Amino acid sequence: MPGRTKYLLDESDMPTQWYNIAPDLPEPPPPPLHPGTGEPAGPDDLAPLFPQELIAQEVSDQSYVDIPGAVLDVYRLWRPSPLFRARRLEKALGTPARIYYKYEGVSPVGSHKPNTAVPQAYYNAAEGITRLTTETGAGQWGSALAFACATYGLDCEVWQVRASYDQKPYRKLMMETYGATLHPSPSELTEAGRAVLAEHPDSTGSLGIAISEAVEMAAADQGARYALGSVLNHVLMHQTVIGEEALRQFELAEDTPDVLIGCTGGGSNFGGLAFPFLREKLAGRSGVDIRAVEPAACPTLTRGRYAYDFGDTAGLTPLLKMHTLGHEFIPDPIHAGGLRYHGMAPLLSHIYELGLIGAQAIGQQECFAAGVQFARTEGVIPAPEPTHALAASVQEALRCKETGESKAILTALCGHAHLDLPAYGAYLSGAMTDNELSESDLERSLAGLPAGG
Repeated sequence: MPGRTKYLLDESDMPTQWYNIAPDLPEPPPPPLHPGTGEPAGPDDLAPLFPQELIAQEVSDQSYVDIPGAVLDVYRLWRPSPLFRARRLEKALGTPARIYYKYEGVSPVGSHKPNTAVPQAYYNAAEGITRLTTETGAGQWGSALAFACATYGLDCEVWQVRASYDQKPYRKLMMETYGATLHPSPSELTEAGRAVLAEHPDSTGSLGIAISEAVEMAAADQGARYALGSVLNHVLMHQTVIGEEALRQFELAEDTPDVLIGCTGGGSNFGGLAFPFLREKLAGRSGVDIRAVEPAACPTLTRGRYAYDFGDTAGLTPLLKMHTLGHEFIPDPIHAGGLRYHGMAPLLSHIYELGLIGAQAIGQQECFAAGVQFARTEGVIPAPEPTHALAASVQEALRCKETGESKAILTALCGHAHLDLPAYGAYLSGAMTDNELSESDLERSLAGLPAGG
């Protein structure tokens, strides 16, 4: 009899609390600093950008935060998401490993991003805010926030990195269908955008530039606030519904992961899956090996510096202690647009510094090869971002083939590629290159940073 393929939870099994890992860490993470004074930033410093409830979650010392009932009602459109056993991929690889993937592509916009977009829109609407601004890379976050704003009757204005704006026209149509206004970044609409274009008229943009534009516009409008799709503590916390569900689904599978692998750009997808499992490891209930995977073209954890840096290019945000390639770093326009960020979530950076997780960087050709193999065996065409985690999962599965180990591998398939197919076209036609960050470019991008540590 064939083994079970998917593990499903009932709506009644959906988590009712988000998990905040910060109180459970052996050392507290360094605080954000005010960009003007260099002193720890307080709640009042964040008030022009975020509603009070999200600020409270950002600095919370509580391990769990209740999910509002109104947010749970929207979550039920796609949560709980399924956990799959990738039996066909296992067979194709000839591995004794057991490969599982938590699939977030079942959300209305096809990714994990609504897990935080919905509560962010909810809290802003509850505080009387009428407009949200944001940035987006591949368009997954912009689409999610546009959907969430439509749900709560908010206006949504999105700055999308120019490289992805040009590569992914259907993302623009998705956001506009939900009612959002979309601009390519850098744009002529903001001082930050105009400054970049004056020096680099053909700029392909970066998430750092797009953040500067969205923050600038929000700060100038009392009825507006800014929403961020990754990096910040409260964003990663909202995503932990992924890992909490996966823990329950592994109970159904009567299995436990030996290795957990996730892709990392800003850190929300990885943190959402990994943090509940890391809690179990810190408590001595698990020995799972947790690994983050990033693009070789934007290797923030593996080659960046751990130092205080701005989250945006123009220097409008608080200074964050994180792994960074420098806030002026402009990554090559690779197809995994959601991973093209110069920094890493401060909380995730801190956890990496503590030695609680590992990290590796992989070139996009190997990633897309894994994505194609996954599509041809499991049926889902993965978004470019999770192909990084899939490539590392394939590497691990093939190591198990060599050693004979039967490890359980868990990975996060954070979205599908239905609107990212030109990326697969580039791979299949042979036009794709790896765009690995050179040592000279890395040195230039780090030149203005403090030594860190």
